[in-house]
Amino acid sequence: MKLRALLAVLAGTSSAFAADLPALRVRPQTIDPKIQIGYGLAVADVDGDGKADILLADAKQIVWYRNPTWEKFVMAENLTPKDNVCIAARDLDGDGKCEVAVGAEWNPGDTVNSGAIFLLEAPADRTQRWTPVRLPHEPTTHRMHWMQRRNQKWFLAVLPLHGRGNKNNAGEGVKFLGYDWPWKESNQPFSIFDETTAVHATHNFEVVRFPEALVATQEGIKRITIHDSDWNHSLVGPVTTAPAGEVRAGRAPDRSKFTVTIEPMHGNQLVHYGSDILHTSKRTVLDESLLQGHALATGDLLGVGSDQIVVGWRGNKPGDKVGLKLYAATKPDGSAWTMHALIDDNTMACEDLKLADLNGDGRLDVIAAGRATKNVVIYWNETGAK
Repeated sequence: MKLRALLAVLAGTSSAFAADLPALRVRPQTIDPKIQIGYGLAVADVDGDGKADILLADAKQIVWYRNPTWEKFVMAENLTPKDNVCIAARDLDGDGKCEVAVGAEWNPGDTVNSGAIFLLEAPADRTQRWTPVRLPHEPTTHRMHWMQRRNQKWFLAVLPLHGRGNKNNAGEGVKFLGYDWPWKESNQPFSIFDETTAVHATHNFEVVRFPEALVATQEGIKRITIHDSDWNHSLVGPVTTAPAGEVRAGRAPDRSKFTVTIEPMHGNQLVHYGSDILHTSKRTVLDESLLQGHALATGDLLGVGSDQIVVGWRGNKPGDKVGLKLYAATKPDGSAWTMHALIDDNTMACEDLKLADLNGDGRLDVIAAGRATKNVVIYWNETGAK
């Protein structure tokens, strides 16, 4: 087949592929209109009833909302003089109820004395207050996830924003630490980054698959792998080199992998990285109109068997337009994307978002927390519903 004819066939295939994408239908439900900031969200079964609940690290409170009534329960309050900043929730022991960790004492300008990490011990009645257990920490505690090594043992991975004593995003590299679970008072955290790895302004990370993660840093996206029994670790290498604040991984329609970021930290660009047959990254800017892009997720909201991208932004100043968008691939190999749906138009100054099927209908719903808008909203996914 001649090249011109082949290109015409491929263009027609791509157009047909894009046309076959269903329209996204969402129904917003505000479950809390009066939060303070809404730093971090988690989705997990808190009370063991088999339904996914929503957890929130708000400025002064750690709370959960019970599915399906979304009644709000305070787990902990005023853990430190300064704000809470992050939360991680997951069932680690198989009893059907999640374990919870939180980060607090948030002060990004204090790279010496800020930060705090707590495990929250559950009471018999999980609607009552939980008991905080303080862990050792590095300054500027910022993001955390539960991770698992190859022998299936769990640990809490905690990423600070800055290295100790840093000024202007320079100085000592960030100490990315892991905490064995169950935690014992005699335990010490272990280093996840190789000690020779100097990265700065590490804003967020994504657990790609256990025990691997992608870390968004001032120096670009880094991929790391945790090894087995002695906690050896390695920096597998850079995925990108541009400064990044958020990172997620996904699968294109042809099942190839992609990485998506917000660049730079709190930036205006939504950026897609794909890989060609030589495994060299291809950088494509999907959107450069974000005002403080601060939330990112990948998942199949359209039910087409591949991942789309959900991005949220929170605005720079009062009056800025904020919201959530959905991007979908228009070519099977993920080399082209389009803004497929505006999920929220100026009612969600998005600080964090999660995707989860909250009602068991097989569709991923969007859960978002708004900073300036001071709200927690579920965007029920009703795509294809009659």
